[in-house]
Amino acid sequence: MKHPLLAEWSGPYQGVPAFDEMEDILPRLKDDLRKGMAETLAEIDAITDNTEPATFENTIVALERSGKALDRLFTYWGIWSSNMSSPEFRDIQKEMVPELSDFESKINQNKTLFARVRAVYEGAAVKSLRPDQQRLVKLVYDGFARNGAPLEGKAKERYAEIEKQLAELYTTFSNNLLADEENYVHYLTEDQLSGLPDSVIDAARAAATAAGQDGKYAILNTRSSMDPFLTFSDERELREKVWRTYYNRGDNGDQYDNNALIAEILKLRDERVALLGYDNYAQWRLEDRMAKTPEQAMDLMQAVWPAAIARVREEVADMQAIADASGAGITIEPWDYRYYAEKVRKAKYDLDSDEVKQYLQLDKLREAMFYVAGRLFRFDFTPVPEGSVPVFHPDVKVWEVTNSDTGEHIGLWYLDPFARKGKRSGAWATTYRSHTTFDGKENVLSANNSNFTKGAPGEPVLISWDDAETYFHEFGHALHYLSSNVAYPTLNGGVRDYTEFQSQLLENWLSTDEVINNYLVHYETGEPIPAELIAKIKKAATFNEGFKTTEYLASALIDMKLHTIDPEGLDVDKFERETLAALNMPKELPMRHRTPQFGHAFSGEGYSAGYYGYMWAEVLTADAAEAFEQAPGGFYDEDLAARLVEHLFAVRNAVDPAEAYRAFRGRDADVAPLMRSRGFPVPE
Repeated sequence: MKHPLLAEWSGPYQGVPAFDEMEDILPRLKDDLRKGMAETLAEIDAITDNTEPATFENTIVALERSGKALDRLFTYWGIWSSNMSSPEFRDIQKEMVPELSDFESKINQNKTLFARVRAVYEGAAVKSLRPDQQRLVKLVYDGFARNGAPLEGKAKERYAEIEKQLAELYTTFSNNLLADEENYVHYLTEDQLSGLPDSVIDAARAAATAAGQDGKYAILNTRSSMDPFLTFSDERELREKVWRTYYNRGDNGDQYDNNALIAEILKLRDERVALLGYDNYAQWRLEDRMAKTPEQAMDLMQAVWPAAIARVREEVADMQAIADASGAGITIEPWDYRYYAEKVRKAKYDLDSDEVKQYLQLDKLREAMFYVAGRLFRFDFTPVPEGSVPVFHPDVKVWEVTNSDTGEHIGLWYLDPFARKGKRSGAWATTYRSHTTFDGKENVLSANNSNFTKGAPGEPVLISWDDAETYFHEFGHALHYLSSNVAYPTLNGGVRDYTEFQSQLLENWLSTDEVINNYLVHYETGEPIPAELIAKIKKAATFNEGFKTTEYLASALIDMKLHTIDPEGLDVDKFERETLAALNMPKELPMRHRTPQFGHAFSGEGYSAGYYGYMWAEVLTADAAEAFEQAPGGFYDEDLAARLVEHLFAVRNAVDPAEAYRAFRGRDADVAPLMRSRGFPVPE
């Protein structure tokens, strides 16, 4: 095939990506990318060369139709970038990113194209369009207006230069972080395993064996490996080493250090938005978000911050008391927090998180998610026939999604659950194809990706309660994709401080009785989790909430402050230290994402000046959860579930999020349920 990365997808289910050919087609990436960009620009030229007056159909819809071949290529690009990275791909990526930036600038700054879009936006005919079409016109117009299209002359040239520089810096930042995650691994011997439960030991043994270190135990430089080690290991010196290795990613003063990159990124972002007339980057970023202004986002965070750090002081006092009583002779440090928090959990609630873990099997939790999707969304998940859908790694499994009432095909769900070399850390969801109807109905190809540590062959993978919540969270994103009923591609996008709401909300179903009684079963005996253990879990629901909220908010506050200051001459490490000190950040815990490893903010612009969005969305989450708690049918109330799907999932970005939430709830969200859900005092 001459251009395999651009080719129409073949096979069942309306065509699927040829993931099984990725190794063979990687050498074609550069040629196909250049070909795809040229084809897309030709499609843009066809729009601008049209001598007819600009209309919704010949301009806005024509834009929606453009770039389909390139979209297919970027599905493969996303896998190489996030799931299957290699030195070969990173070299190509580094070479091609500047060309990609030039390509995007040619579209975003196309004066004739913008004039046609503006003519539709400002024309009288727009009022006769359907509401979703009117929103599409606004989103397309804003996409141009907020990204340099109105600029002229030297300002226009400089804007394009900045875009290219930023694209290169984002790629370097991400690759530096991946290098630190891959290059730092702690290999332990049997005499260094004190305190670790069997599930952690088995996973560490399997990770070492996979790395060719038979007889040893590997603690990888990822959250899913670091977190349980710091929770259970009795070896304090090793805990400190593992902690420092993890929290120093991107900050080791070597070739992979990200501090100088961040300073340059912030300067360029500030200069770019100044060209558009904004005072700072955060002002530009939040203009089209639910929060609207940095000040409103800061008001929410600062309303919660005092309660969070006050709770940390209480948590640390409890830990210190246990350490003192045991004769440890220590003062609680960050590498002690998880370890002694676990001891406090046992002492206060008689709750052992490793005991809970015995009932949290990865496969059973997946079945639980399918059950919830069936009850709320009327979705059935059926494994596709072996070998019928290509995958990019043997770990990846695929299910067909259908409507349980009508049997209608909805799409596919891909799952890539385990950590491996070349895969970025964390958990995320994505789509390879999104639902649209404007050119005939297209199905959804959705995907979830995690970094659980793979167990020994034939052994179940056991995960923590927090990881189980994250599993449900990311599945919530997939359900959001699969629920879509929008007509146009752009309407599948999202408002960043709203898109986390749907996924956060789904976390609540993990602790429903239906899931607990049917899917949380012991991995050896098959016995359901005891009622008394569930009672302990629910009693301890807000345990350690000070830690969770403070580590998150510290990152969100730093993110917002970095994007509102003058970045000239910025020392990133110094700014982080001094800002946290001014916030009275407790010394016993770090930010969830320290600045040099803050991929949300600096590997691209998805969450830059936007990490606050998780809490903004959680205001909605807690408020909606209370609606289910109060409904006659509880969390499985059919009428409320139908409203949830109709107003908050299916519409995607075809309706303004604030309007969508009011349609679901009958009013705006209230902050009080958020404070109650965290066990914090409700502010006046």
